Amino acid sequence: MVAKDRAQREILEIISKKGSTAAAAAAAAASRRGHITVGYRGSFAFGREGLSDVKFRKLSRILVCGRVALCRDVFGETLNESRDPDHGMSERYTSRFFLKHSSIEQAFDALQEQGFRLVASCGSGTAGGNTAELKPGVDLEENRWNHYNEFVFVRD
Repeated sequence: MVAKDRAQREILEIISKKGSTAAAAAAAAASRRGHITVGYRGSFAFGREGLSDVKFRKLSRILVCGRVALCRDVFGETLNESRDPDHGMSERYTSRFFLKHSSIEQAFDALQEQGFRLVASCGSGTAGGNTAELKPGVDLEENRWNHYNEFVFVRD
């Protein structure tokens, strides 16, 4: 009878350990799920009198929006957190990160390597002939070719 009680206790311990392992696995899977939005403001090639001496696409900054822990996991050292004032809490969301590089393809590769897939995107056209007040140092011709694009990625 003692052996039977001991066997039942061992079975219950195994079941409870498997349950906690399953719960831990579910929590880990949930922390890997999420959405990240990548956006950039750029300018198409432009040049006076039809001479384009600028690269096809000029990106000023790649913006990153999502859950802090997820963004850190995906982008690692290339993530610049200097504009985000609430350092430390990793389960919060932010839209204030940007990448230290300006290669959108590198950002897409990092997301794909981490199991993300593109689910949505949107973009604005060029600015056209808007000659409203420009900031000092902004070229009117370049401003005409500015555009903004966003890409939404998800990992299930």
